[in-house]
Amino acid sequence: MFSTRLPWDLRPNRLNELLEAKRRSGAAVLDLTESNPTRAGFAYPEKEILPALSDSRSLLYEPSAAGLPKAREAVAAYYATRGQTVAPERILLTASTSEAYSYLFKLLADPGDEALVPRPSYPLFEFLADLEAVRVAPYPLRYHGRWEMDLDALAGAVTERTRAVVVVNPNNPTGSFLKQEEHERLVELCAARQLAILSDEVFSDYVFGPDSRRVESLVGEEAVPTFCLSGLSKIAGLPQMKVGWMVLAGSPAWRRAARERLELIADTYLSVSTPVQQALPRLLAFGIGVREQIAARVRGNLEFLRSAVQGTSCGVLDVEGGWYATLELPRTRTEEDWCLELLGRHHVLAQPGFFYDFESEAFLVLSLLTRTEAFQEGVRRLLEQARTESGPLP
Repeated sequence: MFSTRLPWDLRPNRLNELLEAKRRSGAAVLDLTESNPTRAGFAYPEKEILPALSDSRSLLYEPSAAGLPKAREAVAAYYATRGQTVAPERILLTASTSEAYSYLFKLLADPGDEALVPRPSYPLFEFLADLEAVRVAPYPLRYHGRWEMDLDALAGAVTERTRAVVVVNPNNPTGSFLKQEEHERLVELCAARQLAILSDEVFSDYVFGPDSRRVESLVGEEAVPTFCLSGLSKIAGLPQMKVGWMVLAGSPAWRRAARERLELIADTYLSVSTPVQQALPRLLAFGIGVREQIAARVRGNLEFLRSAVQGTSCGVLDVEGGWYATLELPRTRTEEDWCLELLGRHHVLAQPGFFYDFESEAFLVLSLLTRTEAFQEGVRRLLEQARTESGPLP
């Protein structure tokens, strides 16, 4: 009766079951997985944000497939503050980056075609692709003191059904940026095999230090078809406003052809609401203060984590940006058992590396967005448990 696009196992895992039991019992859990900025204790300018949504022009329905001109102009102005020139006609609004992916899979792929996605990375691509009857195939990121794309493996993963390469820049959860030499080889490969690049740049405003080798955005790419994704969810800490966008890059002729088709797709759904489009210029402006708070929080929590692990059996993998850090633990137990022990005994919730397709053990992914006091106490409890561990996994 149901579509084969929905083959997913819907049974809760052991960690979810234990978490639900803890919550039913009323236990206070230190959640080191918090990814919702609206629940993380930031000060939002309510007196400015709420009136922005009451614009009388929101009562007039003027559907625009790419998005209202004033909204796209506001996004272009955001890129200008980053030193990047993006014309409004290169911008197409969506309700989220997830919706942008669905549009792009429709644009680029037929059923059974493939997109290459990084591993480790956020575990959403397979679900989005399945819903479009598209397959995903991984290409590895390797860690040698810093994260690097395995470009030889990437090239080897390309098949006649491959249509696009997804780059998450910076990656979630590794926090690694695309480097100039990687970018050059990636463009060369995509040009030779006629592949598009999908560059997910939602975390690109959160950077932990300068690096002259880093490519912070592909909005200026001209050599190959490229789509750069971002939105209010991360850059302004406003996921509930449900507005994102894609920037079309590549040759002018390619951009025109892609835009025509994307507008047809978008016109079929018209999912971005008028009120949030009318408010977008002000929401982007008000979001600067929220973004500064988030940036200060994630930097502070990362500094604490790096200091706290000194002299312990744990280590923090190199991270360049984003909202997450990866903690390497003694291989005395599996990641799942680590998480169950931390939650069961210490009321600390963390995510195991295998949620993000880490290829080896034992890693935990911690959200640097977590409130400072909860983060520090959760890390202390975690490290106390690590001090009691000894011996390798059998």
